[in-house]
Amino acid sequence: MKKIVITEFMDLPAVESLKPQFNVVYDPTLVDDAARLVALVQDCDALVVRNRTQVRGELLAACRKATVIGRLGVGLDNIDVPACEARGMKVIPATGANALAVAEYVIGTTMVLLRGVYQASAEVTAGAWPRAALSSGREISGKTLGLIGFGGIGRLTARLAQGLGMQVIAHDPMLKRDDAVWAQTGVKSATLEELLAQADAVSLHVPLTPETKNLLSSERIAKMKKGAIVINTARGGITDEAAVSAAIKTGALGGAAFDVFEPEPLKAGNPWVGCPNVILTPHVAGVTAEANERVSTLIAAEVAKALGV
Repeated sequence: MKKIVITEFMDLPAVESLKPQFNVVYDPTLVDDAARLVALVQDCDALVVRNRTQVRGELLAACRKATVIGRLGVGLDNIDVPACEARGMKVIPATGANALAVAEYVIGTTMVLLRGVYQASAEVTAGAWPRAALSSGREISGKTLGLIGFGGIGRLTARLAQGLGMQVIAHDPMLKRDDAVWAQTGVKSATLEELLAQADAVSLHVPLTPETKNLLSSERIAKMKKGAIVINTARGGITDEAAVSAAIKTGALGGAAFDVFEPEPLKAGNPWVGCPNVILTPHVAGVTAEANERVSTLIAAEVAKALGV
């Protein structure tokens, strides 16, 4: 019976679906027990991970039999894909399965940050009545959403935004200006400079690569529209977090929602300390009950198929 090792949390029905056909080792704490994990993968045929397990170096070398790496998500920066492929391993991401969760996160945080009233509960409960101070929030309708990266998640985000009356522009160097997708989606193609100058909200939807590292630099942030907000559900390292925080503190930017950071978790003295109008979450934009079920079901089925069952 072929062996599958699962190192991080996975929807239990999906795990159970694999057990009749495979020897399944499921322990969501394995990611934090390197020695035990290395020992367990020595004879596994497939390894299933989320974003914290680093499939490279010692761990990858220990996967002597494995032919499949299942990724419970879409980002692959924690997996040495070329090295896996060189060893004959198939890397399977859960493409599209968590797109709706991420898109809803982007739209939800955009609404919260533009309106600027939803963090007043403690004041109101204490008897304060900051009505005048909170009466200048902005509506999402009529605003411009700028998407950096226009793949599956970006396109779904655009559709949700358009449903709320937003104008959407996007920058994606992988797509030509005359690509049919622009007319099909009603989204305007823009250069990065045009997008930053026009967008009321900028959302990142690109992988972390040498080309995208520090893509949203302090110089580019300085070119953004005054009062604009930044949403990063992609990867830490794509933006200069210190520059975003500094721009919010001076009023140049209106706020930010970050779900990803460099490093993770944040350390003491990080640039977000004391920053107003920010929403900071622990890499969960793509994780909902529904998304976890879709991601887990998809990966369970694809890993089983890749193993010939």
